[in-house]
Amino acid sequence: MKALIAAGGHATRLRPITSTTNKHLIPLANKPMILLALEKVLEAGIRDIAININPGDRSIQSVVGYGDKWGAHITYLEQQGGALGVAHVVANARTFLGNDPFLFYLGDNILLGSLKQMVERFTEENLDCMLALSRVRDPQRFGVPVFENGSIVRVEEKPENPVGNLVQTGFYLYRSSFFEAFQNIKPSARGEYEISDINTWLIQRGYRLGWEEISGYWKDTGKPEDLLHGNQLLLNELEAGADAIRGEVHPLSVLQGNVHVGKGTVIGQNVLIRGPVTIGEDCVIENAYIGPYTSIGKGVKVLNTEIEHSIIFDGVHLECGKRIVDSLIGFNAKVVSSNASLPLGHKMIVGDNSVVEI
Repeated sequence: MKALIAAGGHATRLRPITSTTNKHLIPLANKPMILLALEKVLEAGIRDIAININPGDRSIQSVVGYGDKWGAHITYLEQQGGALGVAHVVANARTFLGNDPFLFYLGDNILLGSLKQMVERFTEENLDCMLALSRVRDPQRFGVPVFENGSIVRVEEKPENPVGNLVQTGFYLYRSSFFEAFQNIKPSARGEYEISDINTWLIQRGYRLGWEEISGYWKDTGKPEDLLHGNQLLLNELEAGADAIRGEVHPLSVLQGNVHVGKGTVIGQNVLIRGPVTIGEDCVIENAYIGPYTSIGKGVKVLNTEIEHSIIFDGVHLECGKRIVDSLIGFNAKVVSSNASLPLGHKMIVGDNSVVEI
């Protein structure tokens, strides 16, 4: 079996972060999302993997490499023809996939459970298509399966009036019949080849479809609050242990709960950290409070600042004398006090699509 991970797109709802950073490289619990997806594919026993990327984008390769460290082989496929829908991503990989069965994984989906059982069932039952389903509060954002007598008879993409709250997640298993379906569907009203139309076509032509309600938590990280929620859940999964503290901690500072501190990081005086929290390598934390569900990248300085329930990317400098909550702060950004220079006031360089609360 092969795997295809989708890691393209432009993630406009996450700008300005994604104006300069591929969404799939956003760190959750200090690990780029693309590596979280790759781990799930490898756990399912798949080693021949392609990653779909935007034309000209080399950022994913620089982080993931070509699979040697995992005993895998990773191929990179540039998306051709523009953004024409999720099903078109698979069609773009036709040469790589050939006639082999494959797992299609949307790389911005966060899964705490395992896909191994789903893959095994797909193989053992000789299914043509296998869907991973989950219950959500906003099914109108997803593909919603319609059931009759316990079987799926079609899948409706983003319906205005969903028949239920069980939806398609970003994990699919197919055989080469996918490409027959693709040749027979047309773009939707929004101009995209919908994966829901692929699944409906296969069902209505008598192909064998299976489904499972996935175990563990699943999240589609389309919005900033989704990233923060995903980060929170992954931090809950961190393993506590004697080797969790690899940096220096001042004897008068206090670490409570599950806290991970990277090598070369110095936790100075007057610091309180309440886990779950992960702090990367070579950071400096002084006169600060780090609250639960915060992940801090490498080379970060946090001075005279409180922060909680936030994602701090590498190279950030925080020294503002304020409390920061529910925030995403991108690579090498700086947040400092308005009292640091004259005249007093809030001085800003705010890019397109930014959100600032003062």
